[in-house]
Amino acid sequence: MPIPSILWLVALIALVVLEAATVGLVSLWFALGSLAALITSFFIHNIWVQFGVFLVVSLVSLLVIRPLARRYVTPKQVATNADRAVGAEGVVTQAIDNLKATGQVSVKGAVWTARTEDETVVPVGATVKVLRIEGVKLIVVPVPAAARQN
Repeated sequence: MPIPSILWLVALIALVVLEAATVGLVSLWFALGSLAALITSFFIHNIWVQFGVFLVVSLVSLLVIRPLARRYVTPKQVATNADRAVGAEGVVTQAIDNLKATGQVSVKGAVWTARTEDETVVPVGATVKVLRIEGVKLIVVPVPAAARQN
């Protein structure tokens, strides 16, 4: 076996081991390129042609396979119940007072601890809109009676 073939075989094995260790589609493209260069080395003895085959196959496999692989490997983001609360309106079930660290809101059937964005005290029964979630608390603002959704 010629020396360039041995080097391509060593590169192929090293890249496959690296890919197996990382499981992140890091070196798969170069492993395919080194496999193509290894096969080429049996027929063409010019190292520059082999290196060109390595580069072309690596680049093409990166451009073609990576988008397909990412589509199937990357998990899809699914909104959780918490994410659905942002932007929703709720009813205050315990008066919200940031200074006393009290307040609860019922949003879409779930009861959350709530705080206002400013120091506004919101009474029980008031309608509020959820701005964001910080930890396990909803940050809300009171909704004026004229602006409530029915």
